Amino acid sequence: LNAVTVQEHWVDWDDPGYETVGNIQLTRIMGGDIRMDRAGFDIGIRDSWRQALDSVVATGGKPYPIPAGASDHPLGGLGFANWVREVASQEAELDLFFDHIVVCTVTGSTHAGMIAGAALEGRDDRTIIGIDASKTLDKTVAQVTSIARATAEAIGVTRELRDDEITVVEGYAGPVYGVPDERTIEAIHLAARTEGMLTDPVYEGKSMAGLIGMVRSDEIPSGSRVLYAHLGGQPALSAYAHTPGLGS
Repeated sequence: LNAVTVQEHWVDWDDPGYETVGNIQLTRIMGGDIRMDRAGFDIGIRDSWRQALDSVVATGGKPYPIPAGASDHPLGGLGFANWVREVASQEAELDLFFDHIVVCTVTGSTHAGMIAGAALEGRDDRTIIGIDASKTLDKTVAQVTSIARATAEAIGVTRELRDDEITVVEGYAGPVYGVPDERTIEAIHLAARTEGMLTDPVYEGKSMAGLIGMVRSDEIPSGSRVLYAHLGGQPALSAYAHTPGLGS
């Protein structure tokens, strides 16, 4: 089984190591066939992805396509739909309940899966909050909605998801996707220096900034029990080593 990875130029970032570290470096270490493409940021399906599939077929292979974030894929939301069930099981064991779950949202399948999983629970007292890090809010909301509804149907939710179950919060994505602002860097510092938790400038630094901002503004009320879903991203930190506040 071989892996072909299409790495597009989603972030216009002037750092000499940007296209050699992080996921690109990990892909090469693990022996993946990485295809660099200059296409910019977009959460949709791109020509570069289709070209990679065609190249596999042309050499006699049979590709199994997984888009960015497993987003536009019939199984893309199932993992985090089941994650909600795992959370509920651990809550029962620990005799607690999280009334808010906060997660980063870009390509949509993680957040959408959580929404579908929460709907299957049949509870109305848990809010799933996606913090937009795409800076393309309308596209992200549409994709989260589509994936959530398809996933809900797949796992046996017998009603239509309501619009108020799909919460994507804007205002924390920075100037564009992948570029941090002062709130991103402040959130990265706060999480690292108080909790020993590393977050990154692309995803988790922005969702952490959203969580901090919503707590400070009382959008998440005092006394709430909040579960922050950390999705990784730390390998990207090295690509920002020359950014003030992130290594320089």
